[in-house]
Amino acid sequence: MSSPLANRLSQYQTKGIACRPIASGRLVRVVGLTLEAIGCRAPVGSLCIVETLNGDLEAEVVGFSGEILYLMPSEQLLGVMPGAKVTPVLHDNGLPVGPELLGRVIDGVGNPLDGLGEIFTEKRASFTSPAINPLSRKPIKEPLDVGIKAINGLLSVGKGQRIGLFAGSGVGKSVTLGMMTRGTTAQVVVVGLIGERGREVKEFIDEILGEEGRKRAVVIAAPADTSPLMRLKGCQTALTIAEYFRDQGLDVLLLMDSLTRFAQAQREIALSVGEPPATKGYPPSVFAKLPALVERAGNGSGDQGSITAFFTVLTEGDDLQDPIADASRAILDGHIVLSREMADAGHYPAIDVERSVSRVMPAIVDDEHMLMSKAVRQILSICRKNQDLVSIGAYKPGTDPTIDQAFSFKPKLDAYLQQEMKEAVPYAMCVNMLRSTLGG
Repeated sequence: MSSPLANRLSQYQTKGIACRPIASGRLVRVVGLTLEAIGCRAPVGSLCIVETLNGDLEAEVVGFSGEILYLMPSEQLLGVMPGAKVTPVLHDNGLPVGPELLGRVIDGVGNPLDGLGEIFTEKRASFTSPAINPLSRKPIKEPLDVGIKAINGLLSVGKGQRIGLFAGSGVGKSVTLGMMTRGTTAQVVVVGLIGERGREVKEFIDEILGEEGRKRAVVIAAPADTSPLMRLKGCQTALTIAEYFRDQGLDVLLLMDSLTRFAQAQREIALSVGEPPATKGYPPSVFAKLPALVERAGNGSGDQGSITAFFTVLTEGDDLQDPIADASRAILDGHIVLSREMADAGHYPAIDVERSVSRVMPAIVDDEHMLMSKAVRQILSICRKNQDLVSIGAYKPGTDPTIDQAFSFKPKLDAYLQQEMKEAVPYAMCVNMLRSTLGG
């Protein structure tokens, strides 16, 4: 009978992955999700095969202390015994990348989840990539159509921009992302569903993304019940795939839901190997990995295309001062805030224009468009500040012409900012509708 290690190596060879085992060690301790092994030497980031009662288990080296290797499994810990054999494997694994990925659903390390067979590509890419020289990036000069009126008209997004979608739970993040996949003019869409409910994965693919949207999309799914290593890899996989298509000269829309789950996965791994917590339980490595991930998106150089990225950020208790939300806002090129109050009132998409900003909008739109956006913000601000006075009857019409004018525009703006889930409005039409709403 063949050993679990031999079976695993055979699987790698079938996929065209060159690999070879090196000197084995043994398992001496399990602490939480972390395995501790001795008697073997392997670099951080390398793969190890652990033999268990239920077959073999894949784990990755995430740290070491003296002769002890700390391993984080990519699967559930089942059948692990004291003294189990641990074999490091040197392999040229990487991630399969190519046009064959379009229309497919894969897990955090590139294995298919859609039942459509194995994915064979000519090229493989590393899960990580070297930092791009900031002076070699092309400037952001052209808007990207995402099909949503509130964003195209008032928070215009440029090709190569990285923007955050900040929201609490249940206010329409996934639906907003789905609207972008159907309405965008980007040639390729890469969707990372990281740490979300398993039910939402199929729902997003079948109902929100749809058959047409799926043809030009790659979906990476690492639900909440997967290991923190798989969630971390899922985010890196999404960026690697987006980088491949960008290098082919294509415009890519990257939608990652969510950046918060990436930070939480890194927190689980870091705390398991003994890194001390710093800010509200988050160790320093979390705040080092966030910009390293985000900076991989953006414009390329020369003939390369662009990666326009939307990273959703889950604000706990709708608190925008949450450590991850605060750190993300500082490294992104703008933020869109979804309001629970607007969602409760049935206003979808629940985009709070006053609290949102696109930092590259002045560079990609003309002066008229910019003035219209400022006018809308002023109208919404005046209405919000005086809403209570009007509601209780303390304000009499005619007292202040500015307030009267603002409230006369408010119903029209509310109608403009709302949009059906399956409705996509082109960029030029969004601008014309905004001009018409403001009376020219």
